[in-house]
Amino acid sequence: MSLLHPHSATTKAITVNPNRNLLVAIAAAIIGIIYGYDLGNISGALLFIPTEFHLNSTFLVESITTVVVLGSIAGALLGGPLANAIGRKATMVIVATAYAIFALLSAFATGLIWLDITRFLLGITIGLSVIAAPIFVAESVAASVRGRLVVMYQLATVFGILIAYFIDFGLAAGGHWRIMLGLAALPSLIVLFLLLPLPDTPRWYVMKGRRQKALDTLSRIEPVETAKREVDELEDDLKREQGGRLVDMFKPPFSKATLFVLVLGFLIQITGINAVVFYSPLIFQAMGFKGNFSLLILPGFVQIASLIATIIALSIVDRLGRRPTLLTGILVMILSDILLAVIFGFGRFTGALSILGFVGILFFTAAFNFGFGSMVWVYSSESFPAQLRTLGASMMLTADLVANAIIAFFFLSALTSLGGVVTFLILLAFAVIAWFFVFWLAPETKGRPLEAIRGYWENGGKWSD
Repeated sequence: MSLLHPHSATTKAITVNPNRNLLVAIAAAIIGIIYGYDLGNISGALLFIPTEFHLNSTFLVESITTVVVLGSIAGALLGGPLANAIGRKATMVIVATAYAIFALLSAFATGLIWLDITRFLLGITIGLSVIAAPIFVAESVAASVRGRLVVMYQLATVFGILIAYFIDFGLAAGGHWRIMLGLAALPSLIVLFLLLPLPDTPRWYVMKGRRQKALDTLSRIEPVETAKREVDELEDDLKREQGGRLVDMFKPPFSKATLFVLVLGFLIQITGINAVVFYSPLIFQAMGFKGNFSLLILPGFVQIASLIATIIALSIVDRLGRRPTLLTGILVMILSDILLAVIFGFGRFTGALSILGFVGILFFTAAFNFGFGSMVWVYSSESFPAQLRTLGASMMLTADLVANAIIAFFFLSALTSLGGVVTFLILLAFAVIAWFFVFWLAPETKGRPLEAIRGYWENGGKWSD
């Protein structure tokens, strides 16, 4: 159907596209799948790369995962300014194109230096996507489906990790690690063609003073009167966001909020989740598992459990609350770390101990996705008032990625030199710290309007009612 919409002194026909929400969601979900695939596929490739490139030290193997995270930090820092300068859609187009290019270049690497450089550039692309994709979805679709479609991106990332393990298994018999890395190029090209016909987001058009373009875009997914009202609200919201400065983050009343997001962002990764994602086959190998099925399909089953845990968390968080969900997830991580440390303490793995080790990794990963994995974006968006929200989310993500780089760089060395007992006791200590930190400082924002968060911190970290 068509709607008549005022445009200057004339009338312009606006065609409502009921499928636009779906196209945006599919494009972002595929980006999420590629992101997850890039996180997971290296674990299978690492079974073959050290031999082919004659890597005789753990440090060199760890560099392959670490450079991606370092690139992600750079990309995340660039993501916000780039998306604001050239647009959300243009940034997503760059992400899709770069994913394809750097995935293929990684697949054709002739040595470690080439591989590390291309994976660093791939990491920059990942950092951009982590910022741009959720923003693109949240600002592009109708309000009635916005939450579900942002969640779809998160679920797609876990699904991408799952796909990576099963594809790695299919290619492992022939040692085809190059195909494992290069396959990300195919969905990247699909995303590119999905993005090209789409407009940018209404919010970005309003940021650039293009009110009419924002109205035209919104009128394709909302009734005209609703579109007008939303543009007015966007203009008011952008005015409220003006004036937020980095220095304000470290002054009362928001210094405690800054402490919360910085430490929480760091604890999310330092507790070790990406050690499992990056090095699952090597961890299972250390537990006595052998053969491609055990080393690659078992991690796939772990990700299936994680997918289920994420869905459960998202279905109950608005009823159970943020704090109970997060505290429960961390508690199960603590119990899993204890189990893994005890199992490694036996020194020699038997069949029963290996199975218990698998159970420990499964519950550790599922618990992370139930708690930390599901709550990270919730707290990054709910911990600050409008004028500091973007800065707060960026600060939390940066702390998260710094801890991710530490884990990627040191975990394999710790497992090799210190052993499984000490390694998982270290992760246990961080998980215990995380539980008490969340219990002490995490606000319960269930059912609270975002505007009320200022009053929470002004009241010393307590709700007034």
